[in-house]
Amino acid sequence: MPGEYILTYFPVRGRAEAIRMLLADQGQEWTEDVVSGESWQKGDLKKLCVFGQLPRFQDGNFILYQSNAILRHLARNHGLYGQDAKEAALLDMVNDGIEDLRVKYGHLIYQNYESDYCLLDILHVHLVLAPNCLASLPLLAGYVQRLNARPLLKDFLESDARKKRMITGNGKQ
Repeated sequence: MPGEYILTYFPVRGRAEAIRMLLADQGQEWTEDVVSGESWQKGDLKKLCVFGQLPRFQDGNFILYQSNAILRHLARNHGLYGQDAKEAALLDMVNDGIEDLRVKYGHLIYQNYESDYCLLDILHVHLVLAPNCLASLPLLAGYVQRLNARPLLKDFLESDARKKRMITGNGKQ
């Protein structure tokens, strides 16, 4: 039986949300130790954290850092880590792929929002497949409109060569 769970993180979903979702789905209770940005900036807690990062997860007397290590710990303890080592390895592979995506997302959100052509490309694909998909997402719709309006990019997007180029080999344009 696991000990008392305490999750220490900022007042956002971020890296702790998957942990919260796993705990909730498994019917587990936990205590949230919410860290304000102001408190974190003081540096006292950061100095105590392994790698200087949150989330911090406490399972009784056992303390872990790094969100994916916490998820694997909980998955093992709650029978969610596959039937054998091969299934666990496949789960690790998928999680590592998701981590790659999360890193790209972080780069986009915090560092390079206006020049991330990969996001624009995937949104264009979504708009072909589901033309109204951004109707309820004004920030993403605005992002697409702003980038589409850049003169050189606009010329490229409206070019005959691009219009003729299929999205994939299945015939979608």
